[in-house]
Parts: sequence; C-alpha cells; structure tokens
Amino acid sequence: MQKQTFELDFGGKTLTAEFNDLTAHTNGSVMLRYGETVILVTAVMSARENHGVNYFPLSVEFEEKFYAAGAILGSRFQRREGRPSDEAVLSARVVDRTIRPLFDHHLRNEIQVVVTVLAVGEDDPDVLGVIGASLALSMSDIPWSGPVGAIRIGRRKATGELVVNPTYTERTEGLLDVEMLACGKDGSINMIETAANELPESEITTLLEKAVGYHQALEAFQKEIVAKIGKTKRPLPVREIPDGLLTLYANSFADRLPKTIFSQRAGKDHIYELKKEFLTAAKELELHETVAGDFFEEKIDEELHRGAVEEGVRADGRGMDAVRELYAQAGGISPVLHGSGIFYRGGTRIFTALTLGGPEAAQMIDTIESQDTKKRFMHHYNFPPFSVGETGRIVGFNRRMIGHGALAEKALTPVIPKQIAFPYTIRLVSETLSSNGSSSMGSVCASTLALMDGGVPITRPVAGIASGVMIRGEKYALLTDIQGPEDEFGDMDFKVAGTTKGVTAIQMDVKVSGIPISILAEALEKARAARLHILDTMVGAIAAPRATISPRAPEIVVVKILPEQIGLVIGSGGKTINSIKDDTGVEEITIEEDGTVFITGKNGSAGLAAERIGALTKVYEIGERVTATITRLTTFGAFAKLDAFNEGLIHISEIAPFRLETMNGILKEGEVVPVVVSKIEEGKIGLSIKKANPDFAKERGLTPPTK
Repeated sequence: MQKQTFELDFGGKTLTAEFNDLTAHTNGSVMLRYGETVILVTAVMSARENHGVNYFPLSVEFEEKFYAAGAILGSRFQRREGRPSDEAVLSARVVDRTIRPLFDHHLRNEIQVVVTVLAVGEDDPDVLGVIGASLALSMSDIPWSGPVGAIRIGRRKATGELVVNPTYTERTEGLLDVEMLACGKDGSINMIETAANELPESEITTLLEKAVGYHQALEAFQKEIVAKIGKTKRPLPVREIPDGLLTLYANSFADRLPKTIFSQRAGKDHIYELKKEFLTAAKELELHETVAGDFFEEKIDEELHRGAVEEGVRADGRGMDAVRELYAQAGGISPVLHGSGIFYRGGTRIFTALTLGGPEAAQMIDTIESQDTKKRFMHHYNFPPFSVGETGRIVGFNRRMIGHGALAEKALTPVIPKQIAFPYTIRLVSETLSSNGSSSMGSVCASTLALMDGGVPITRPVAGIASGVMIRGEKYALLTDIQGPEDEFGDMDFKVAGTTKGVTAIQMDVKVSGIPISILAEALEKARAARLHILDTMVGAIAAPRATISPRAPEIVVVKILPEQIGLVIGSGGKTINSIKDDTGVEEITIEEDGTVFITGKNGSAGLAAERIGALTKVYEIGERVTATITRLTTFGAFAKLDAFNEGLIHISEIAPFRLETMNGILKEGEVVPVVVSKIEEGKIGLSIKKANPDFAKERGLTPPTK
C-alpha cells in the first residue's frame, strides 16, 4: 500500500489524515482518524456534464456500517444494513450544507461525496465527515473553493469550561448547557447546528468566535496538504449568454421584472408566471431553455438583492424587521387527540398533534452511535406536496423531513419535563399544511401550543423564526421572517428558536461562502425581538399548560422500590407481575434498573396496581405502628398478617408486661390488634402488642402469675 500521512493537534487529540491507494478510481479520498473513530471520505465527479438537469447535481451520502461499532446489530431476521438511520441522514445534511455553497452552481457534472464510517470510538464522525469531505475535494481535481473548517464546541454546566469536540458521553449525560457545530472558512461561518439550554445571544456569538480560531488551524493544515499532493483542478465550463437572450430581456422584461417582484404580493407564483412568459419567448427565438431559465433566475436574484440593499424594500412590501401576520390556536380539533396546536405565520400554516404514551412507548435506538437506548420525546415533521400547491407521491419521509423534525425536536427538548416529574412518552407530529418560508420554525410554535394544550408541564413556551440576509458587495441587509423568494434567492437561512430566557436551537445554511460573525450577531438580536413578538401571540392563545392532561391519555403512576425487590415484583417466570396486570387491568408495568416502576393504565387501574406493588414491597421499620390480623396461634405466640404479602410473629413475651404461661384464650384467629414492629432480622418481622397498647393485658383481664 502506498500512503502519505499528515497529523494535526486538534482539540487535544491527534487528527490523522492518511492518503492511500485504497480507492484507486476516485477523484479524491482521505482516511481520517481521531481517537478510535475512523472514516473514509471519497469524492467523485462524472466525466461528462448532465445537460438534462437545471440544477447543480451534488449528492452526499453518510454510510454507517454496523461493524464500525464492533457489534452485530439489526433485527433478528435482518443483519444487513438497511436504510440510513436518522443520525446518518442528519450527518449527511451537515456535510452537504457546508460544502455545497463552495461549488460553482453552474456545474452540471454529477458530484458525489461518500463518507463511510469504518470505526466508531467516543468521538462523533460527523465533524470528521466535514473535514474529510473538505480534504477529499481540496486535493482532488474537482473545482471547489475550499477548504473549510469544522468544530463542535460544548460548555460544561457546572464550571462554564469550554469543551472541544465533546465525546458521546459528555453529550448524552446532560453535562453540557450548549453544543454547537460550526463550519466555515476565511473567518466567516457557513453552517451552524446548535442545541442550547436557553443561552443568551451574546454567548452564542462568543462560541462562534472561538470556532473561527479552530477553523483557521484546520484550513492551514489542509492547505499544506494540498500544496504537497493536490491535483490540478479541472477548468470550469465556459458559460456564454447568447446575445439574443440579452436583447430579449433588455427589450421586454428588464422593466417588468422589478415591478413584478416588488408588487407587495406574498410568495413567488407571480414571479414565476413572468419567468414562464420569458421562457416561452426564448423558445420562440430557438434559445436554449435551460440557459434561459438560469439567466432569468440570476436576474431575479439581482433584483431582490438590489431592492433590499440599495432601496430597503422587500418583495411583499414589509419592513426589514416585520413579522408576517400571526395566528395561534391551542386545541379545538377533537377530544380524541391528547393535545393539538395550529400556528400561522403569513402563508406558512402548521398543525401539530400531541400523543402521550407510557414508558413502554419510548423509541428503542439501536445504531452504531447508541445501542439499546430509549427515546421518550419525539418530534416528527411532514411536508406533503399540497403544502406548496404541487402534486406528488406521498410515501414515507425524506431527508428534509428528518432534518426539520430533528431541528424542532432540538428546540423543544430543553423545556420538556424530566421523566420522574412527567413519566410519559411524548410524540409530536407537525403537518405542514401551507408553506411560504420556514415551516420548521412554524412547527416549533405549533408544537409548543400542542404541548400546552395537552397539559405537558413545559418550563416555558418556545418559538422560532427564520432570518435572511442580502449581501451586495460591502453592503448587506438583514431580513426578518423570510418568505418565498427571499428564502430561495437570499444568501442565508438563519433559523433561531428559543424562549423568553434564551436560545434553544440554531440551524444555518448559506448560498455564499460564509457570513461574518458581526452580521450573525446582529441577526441573533433581530431574531430575539421577533421571537418575543411571536411568543406574545402564542401566550395570548394559551397562557400556561392546562392543569390536567386529556382523559383519553393513559394514566401513569410511579412507584419506587428497592433494586433488590425487582425480582420479587416480577416473580418466577413473570408470574407475580402478570398476576398484578390480570387482576388490575393495567396496560403495562415497566421497571427500571434503579427500582423506578412506571404503571400505565386507565380508569384507575394504575392506582390499584400501585397499591398491590406498594404492599408487596412494603419495607417495615422498627418502631412503626400498624394493625395486624391474627392468622395462627402457637404455644409461643401468634402469627399476624400485616398486609397481603407480609406476616410477623407476636411472641408470647410481647403481649403483656409480665410473663404469660400460656396462649390459651388470650387471642383468637381473625382478631385485629394494634402492634409495633419490634425487630427485623433476616427478613423476619417481630411484633409487639404491649408496646402498641400497654393496657392490653389489663383490658383482657390478664394478671401476673402468682409466686
């Protein structure tokens, strides 16, 4: 094997980039090692242009193999890897959103970047995926304007200490109050994924500034490698605009386009009606339709930028910081639903349904990153074609749906109550019924309304907003609540969700090489103002979570037992726990390793089962006063039943304050007497009547024996 190896100290660990001849037919490839995590990234570009498409044909795949975890995963009947996990899809999106802006989008050669996870240690391969894609593209002959840097930064709750590339353990055990994955180049940021525990905007900016320092080191490392082994880039195709197309636009559309764009109409249908007219005219002149379409969209882009930056105008006539008309509704759909919310922001309209289940309804996660773990809070997002006035197949879900659903879930997680306080599995499903800009942030708002309608005791409402920017030379204009054309032709999609207290989630992608941190800091403040405005509307619809959950939701009772009592509750072959289920009618009894028992039922059945388990596992303490039922008499005392599962012995010496010679006539079976627990030895309980009632002997007419 021929190979060259380069190393960099990256966040206190060694990042090793190995270039070898394993992938002989790729344009570029690299094997990256970081701790025990190893990935292979390849980049391939087709030899010919695909003239049949009117978009840049880039695809990014993130391949997770079970062997990477050193485990045989999958179902009992299928051990081969199936569709990508949600985690793999989200990682692929991170890589795609980082590298895509750095290509010339007039390219029509198909380009595919594949990240293959070869081994997983304690370090997440997604950051390595970005760095690996950057290296594979940079050293290849594929035209690309990288390299880029990528870093994940966390902050410890307890100390405020920053953690570079926190491990899986640090990220999953609740040790961090923020986790930011930021990518960029040349001091700017071009991709952000952030989960935060209501963090102030100023602290977000500080983390971005820290990230840039690591980016610069990574960029320098990659440039050194490219200087040594990089290939000469293929020339970009020469793009010529036919004179006839320029003349057609100048004579018939140059004046009409700005009037159409800035007609103060929402959406972009009217703009595309004009584009359709332009394409028809171009076709009549026998001009290439794809070239004409690209040219006209560039003119739309130019006009939107000119209007925003030079004249301070937007396509729908709003002010730069204005949020579109809002509407919020909590509930009112059907009593079958455990909770529901409807949220409007202009032409974006979302319906969210809440479903509550017991702990047994939690999702089991079995991926290379996490095996045999449970997920009790889920948010799923749907985007049917009718939401944008189109037709199409409605089957399953796609990467966009997974990404938007995960973003809303991330935004809401900090306010979800802990399981011990609210022991329900929580599922939210957001249906995008109409879309004109940032349906993911609309889903955050509708989901908050559904949670509050369902009586889930969230700590605070969460809202989200998407901001954009138009950059023209050295000038720029920030746009709050971007819609249609601004989303499609703007330079940034900056989604920020949070509460009145701070930020809970950020997602950003761009169409330019990067956004300066100074602009992002300003955008964060504008997003905060918009978020507070939206929260006012939401709180106007429902001020606080409802006091009770839906009567259609299951009831859950939590019982705590000692870990050593788990076997007692389950019984031999599950006999005891199944008997409790059958006798009480509960749906499910879930026992955690720490002895927490979750009982799910309806119509009071959970309470009955809790009483049974409480009695079964009752731990009596010395000195405790109880009543006991005599069950059996002996010459040395009486056995007495304390409850359905526990029995104790009343020794003859514990009945009277003097010595008794016989038990005859003193007690009888079935009699209920007061007792005090006098001793507990090896699970056996000793009971005392005389300590519970010193006058018991006198009341029974008992006298001391004569000498």
